[in-house]
Amino acid sequence: MDPVGVAAAPPEAGPGPAWRSKCPWGAPNTTSISCSLADVMSEQLAKELQLEEENAAFPEVVAVAEGPFITGENVDTSSDLMLAQMLQMEFDREYDAQLRREEKKINGDSKVSISFENYRKVHPYDSDSSEDEVDWQDTRHDPYRADKPTTTPRKGFIGKGKDITTKHDEVVCGRKNTARMENFAPEFQVGDGIGMDLKLSNQVFNALKQHAYSEERRSARLHEKKEHSTAEKAVDPKTRLLLYKMVNSGMLETITGCVSTGKESVVFHAYGGKSATEDKVIPPECAIKVFKTTLNEFKNRDKYIKDDYRFKDRFSKLNPRKIIRMWAEKEMHNLTRMQHAGIPCPQVVILKKHVLVMSFIGHDQVPAPKLKDVTLSIEDMKKAYDQVLNMMQQLYKECNLVHADLSEYNMLWHDGKVWLIDVSQSVEPTHPHGLEFLFRDCRNVSQFFQKGGVAEALNERELFNAVSGFNITADNEVDFQAEIEALEKMNEDHVQNHGKKLSMFSSDGDPPIYDE
Repeated sequence: MDPVGVAAAPPEAGPGPAWRSKCPWGAPNTTSISCSLADVMSEQLAKELQLEEENAAFPEVVAVAEGPFITGENVDTSSDLMLAQMLQMEFDREYDAQLRREEKKINGDSKVSISFENYRKVHPYDSDSSEDEVDWQDTRHDPYRADKPTTTPRKGFIGKGKDITTKHDEVVCGRKNTARMENFAPEFQVGDGIGMDLKLSNQVFNALKQHAYSEERRSARLHEKKEHSTAEKAVDPKTRLLLYKMVNSGMLETITGCVSTGKESVVFHAYGGKSATEDKVIPPECAIKVFKTTLNEFKNRDKYIKDDYRFKDRFSKLNPRKIIRMWAEKEMHNLTRMQHAGIPCPQVVILKKHVLVMSFIGHDQVPAPKLKDVTLSIEDMKKAYDQVLNMMQQLYKECNLVHADLSEYNMLWHDGKVWLIDVSQSVEPTHPHGLEFLFRDCRNVSQFFQKGGVAEALNERELFNAVSGFNITADNEVDFQAEIEALEKMNEDHVQNHGKKLSMFSSDGDPPIYDE
């Protein structure tokens, strides 16, 4: 809209004194220009007035030509994405500039400074950094890393005269020891001793070095124990691999879980599968006995196997892990003897290293109760006692074995009869301590059934003579044990002279009766 100017007419001369129009201190005659509201709101008029004022105030300055806010022929300003990226870049640069100002304000003249490099929006190669700014990632020298102490030359000293410093100097040696701590294992935390100019004496450094070496060996032992031992329910990686192979081969259908735990072994329940050979039948339910490969429980039990002539040549303390496999093999052989004699016991299926698979005594994953946990009537208790006495005699005479750990804890009550388990420690009567083990078994059995109310139960000495066939007539237990030790000593002398453990027993396994 074009502005409409209204020219004001000159004032008419009215009545009044003449000096008022000629006085220099009088009010000047101004002409007022009246404009419309459209003229006041016009931006073009405002720009023209501003240019007039600038030209009047600074006539020597050449006015800049008007143009758009963003210039550049190669920039496509019609894309909203491009405009948004350009604005975001400007905002990021302003944010980085604010961070640099904060760094300068906080650090000041301090030697230890902080950096907000990780919080910057624009990377150093994208930002328009000034020349005085330094990117520490591009420099070879890190100003925040302390310099390592300089080594002395081969001649062993530096300096001359009073300023000479040898390689045995206390300060030099202390700094060298501090630098050597970086060679310790990564697990051993040594801290920033170089940056603090720490000086360690030889005594302290040697103690730290020995401690670091001990910690490294201890961690290696813990790792080895975790990988090779069977501390957690006897299932280590190697044992799991053996079980997987049994399942994959079809021998076992599935392994359901653990049914019993002990200090020497763990027993799992499994359902039997199909055998590779037709002559071998796998029972529907199997018990997997896994002997623990930790040696803590077997250190004091080597006496059961080192003097057994069946394993004496293979026994070696230098390789104690083989003892555990021999322990499992020994139980397999003992169970086979008992099975041939008709003694109720688990049937051996297969032996793989320290894993023994047997028939399961029980029904539907529920193991048969131990004799100590079951409540029997007087008739059943008498029946159980007669059966145990008969089994002990069969075990001694027909199988030529002594259980060596017979008690109510190793006897199960299933289908109205007693079953013997856990015969890994069983030895032959010719063992140097075989008769002692037999007397201990007799004491355990006699005490249990006497407490159970069996009036016909023999005492330990009478039960020993009934099982072994000896006729030892001693008045007290001390003399009775002395007679047993004398028989064992006689057998040991015969072994040393003839080299065979057949002194007290004939070829059929029946022990003769000694004449006193």
